[in-house]
Amino acid sequence: MAFWDKHAETLPRDKLEELQVKRLKDTVARCRKSIFYRNRLKDVDESQFSKPEDVSRLPFTTKNNLRMNYDFGLVTVPRDEIVRMHSSSGTTGKATVIFHSRTDIETWADLVARCIVMTGAGKADVFQNIISYGMFTGGLGLHYGAEKVGMLTIPSGVGNTKRQIQLMQDFNTTVFHATPSYILYVSEVMVQEGFDPREFDLRIGFVGAEPHSEQTRQRIEDIYDIDAFNSYGMSELNGPGVAFECEEKNGMHLWEDQYLLEVVDPDNGEVLAPGEEGELVVTTLGREAMPLLRYRTGDLARIVDDGEKCSCGRTHVRISRIKGRCDDMLIVRGVNLYPSQIEDVLMSFPEVATTYQIILEREGSLDSLIVRVELYPKMFDGDLRKLRELESDIVKSIQDEIVVRPRIEFQEPGSLPRSEGKAVRVVDMRGEM
Repeated sequence: MAFWDKHAETLPRDKLEELQVKRLKDTVARCRKSIFYRNRLKDVDESQFSKPEDVSRLPFTTKNNLRMNYDFGLVTVPRDEIVRMHSSSGTTGKATVIFHSRTDIETWADLVARCIVMTGAGKADVFQNIISYGMFTGGLGLHYGAEKVGMLTIPSGVGNTKRQIQLMQDFNTTVFHATPSYILYVSEVMVQEGFDPREFDLRIGFVGAEPHSEQTRQRIEDIYDIDAFNSYGMSELNGPGVAFECEEKNGMHLWEDQYLLEVVDPDNGEVLAPGEEGELVVTTLGREAMPLLRYRTGDLARIVDDGEKCSCGRTHVRISRIKGRCDDMLIVRGVNLYPSQIEDVLMSFPEVATTYQIILEREGSLDSLIVRVELYPKMFDGDLRKLRELESDIVKSIQDEIVVRPRIEFQEPGSLPRSEGKAVRVVDMRGEM
């Protein structure tokens, strides 16, 4: 079992919690230097904190707080100590911006290096980073971490799929980083070009940036004959490197020496017990330029609590895969559901290809749930009976999972839209009718 920083990754729980309390106190004191936190912390005495749970005495920070304090309202260092800015998309109002000091960048790269090494990847690997560079944190985050490990790093970015395949072939890529939807699309193009995805030297894949099901991960592993590891991060918390799976693949280790985690009820903000699903709330510990206190991520997951320390030896808490976002929840005919539930069902059928789309329409006063599904070419052999049986099986399986009965529309391969970034899986047209 390989480690990047064995001391930090295997700290006994009591020592880890002592470190968290110390860094939490320091972080609150640092936050007082920002315009935003100065008034919000007037009634807080961090010197009285004695355990990590005392973080609950602090107010939440939300994405809207970041937007309203654009541009430097949460910065805690002089401007000349800021060396980089990243930004999330501003599809609703102003974008959110995150600033980093040089130490922040080095710490971030170190955390990503931990993630890479605990999957079994290392200096001898060739790493192809098939994800967006620029304001999006995914590209540079993994890039710096991979270089820190010492891997030959190919910053291929996203898109130009045939060139991605050529790079894999010419430079014997062994590890990639991509969104699950795009790397599945790459496999389709490989087949179209006459390649078998298993004939490449790939052995490890890092997948993230969009929620995906365990069935989708299994599909990627089977297609490429690799080990695929789930990752978690977001721009506000640096980006990738917040949490990552180890070789056990039983939850993602969240680096608790740099992040203090809570899981709360998304409706009332009450802290939930380990094992209960809720919204992830994260406090940064040690970030210099723009620390965040109790940041409401909007991501839904739970702490993996099986009563035993992970067999990899790491002591840091594990979280489940991200189910979706609080605002991703769909209400269809009065039933609450998440797109990931439908994906999980679809990917369990070997006849279903890698692309699907959920369409929501209004038929009179009722919601209509349509699932468009591409099938592998072998299914279009003129056997209508087999297609009807498959349709019936998919309808029943989805209805068993989400209660709502969907309408299934089979599509020819390649007919649904592809995306080089995050996949658009849901099209809600109910407000347009």
